[in-house]
Amino acid sequence: MNGPTRRALLGGALRLGATALLALAGCSKRERLAALPAGSTVLALGDSITFGTGATPESSWPSVLATSTGWRIVNAGVPGDTSGGALQRLPALLAEHRPALVIVSIGGNDFLRRLPEADTRGHLERIVAAARDAGAQVLLVGVPRPTLAGALTGALSDHPLYEDVADALRTPLVGGLWAKVLGDERLKSDPIHANAEGYRVFAETLHARLRELGLAP
Repeated sequence: MNGPTRRALLGGALRLGATALLALAGCSKRERLAALPAGSTVLALGDSITFGTGATPESSWPSVLATSTGWRIVNAGVPGDTSGGALQRLPALLAEHRPALVIVSIGGNDFLRRLPEADTRGHLERIVAAARDAGAQVLLVGVPRPTLAGALTGALSDHPLYEDVADALRTPLVGGLWAKVLGDERLKSDPIHANAEGYRVFAETLHARLRELGLAP
């Protein structure tokens, strides 16, 4: 191996190492979640893709996740809801159900209606704060940003504001799940909703991520 090749390989290894360290540092800055036993109450706060539009109620991702974890998951998905609407509904939901965990998957309708991104970010931050003040742990789920390229190719990616909120509030974030499901025509019932198989894939992948976080059985 000649000198230039050796130096190139070493440089690449150093860059990969630096990237890994940065990723670990980012994870360490976010709150660690405590494991929840079967029977725990979990609130799924969202819109139509949490409600389960495009499939039966039993096929919604909260129902599928409840079966696999043994948690009592309250499906608080409201079709057409925005982050602002979810924020308004949250206090009553917290008071009624007293969840140990709130899974927040909201914002898609904000993007579709082109509502101010600063407002969406602020609503998400207030949702996280309100849930924590009520004694619940919080998990944020990234939602794709609609783009022309995404519409043409199916290649979706989460809106970056979810990373911003997660970093600012040290909130665990599960990203890329809805982008994977809604970017696959086989997993959709219409352009913006999953079908039963899509919700199953989402729930199973989310369950795997929750296990990695040490949260789910």
